[in-house]
Amino acid sequence: MAGPFGGMKDLGKLLKEAQQVGEKMKKVEEELASTEVTGTSGGGMVTATVTGGGQVIGLKISPEVVDPDDIELLEDLVISAISEAMEKSQEIRQEKLGGVMPSAAGMNIPGLPF
Repeated sequence: MAGPFGGMKDLGKLLKEAQQVGEKMKKVEEELASTEVTGTSGGGMVTATVTGGGQVIGLKISPEVVDPDDIELLEDLVISAISEAMEKSQEIRQEKLGGVMPSAAGMNIPGLPF
């Protein structure tokens, strides 16, 4: 009986392909962890650096934007710079991981980053 996967040969092939995809994804995750992207706000007065894995690793604030009487502006600029960097990080992540499993792209499988 062939079963839902068309027989044991097809199941073995499917398992081998899944293992290869897992190895590729691990490699891409390692690359993403070492990839850095930046986001800026206030015309470059605040710069945030984020890894491709989404970890904030740097924040630079120009002294001229630090006004003790307007902390809200500084907070908004920091949030904006981090948000921009995180968006870039997610774009890179989707691009790289989408290339690992092109057949899964567009399938909307919960938990997959495409």
